[in-house]
Amino acid sequence: MHPENNPLPQVAGVDEAGRGPLAGPVVAAAVILDPARPIDGLTDSKKLSGRQRARFETEIRQYALCYAIAEANVAEIEQLNILHASMLAMQRAVLALHLRPQRVLVDGNREPDLTGYAVEAIVKGDLSEACISAASILAKQHRDRLMLELDQQYPQYQFARHKGYPTRLHCELLRQHGVSPIHRRSFRPVRLLLEACQSNDREDL
Repeated sequence: MHPENNPLPQVAGVDEAGRGPLAGPVVAAAVILDPARPIDGLTDSKKLSGRQRARFETEIRQYALCYAIAEANVAEIEQLNILHASMLAMQRAVLALHLRPQRVLVDGNREPDLTGYAVEAIVKGDLSEACISAASILAKQHRDRLMLELDQQYPQYQFARHKGYPTRLHCELLRQHGVSPIHRRSFRPVRLLLEACQSNDREDL
């Protein structure tokens, strides 16, 4: 069915991935699913295995009416803070859709700035709205691939293993190797490490 012949309202689901990590961008996706081609079993990406996410990603890309993925980079996270950078990435994803949705459903309790759109924030929407679940899967898959690329650039941090999240391994590698250009310096573990290094530098003077 062509979108222009679809009598049902086009609803975009929006979600982000990467608010918690200490490194890398935050990623958002917006997805308009096709009611004529439902995808069974969609749920929050965090409740799926890597294999399940990969399968759903393929189906979403194949069957959705349209989707878009956007980022806010580390510099924007530092400038705006992680909440506002996440909202920015969501805004970019919606505006990048080649179809204009009649409604936008956003996971969480905050709405990105989308003047002229009918926007609704839904707490735990990735568990109740298939379009938000689809967005969470695309955002997660995209960000994981970005972190694999960054693992090639910065192998000493082993981003392929922890995807930038503040695991014990990541924090230990940060202490060993210091802060890289793609670490979020405003985040507490990174900030404390930088402050400790500055303190040590002063003591050496």
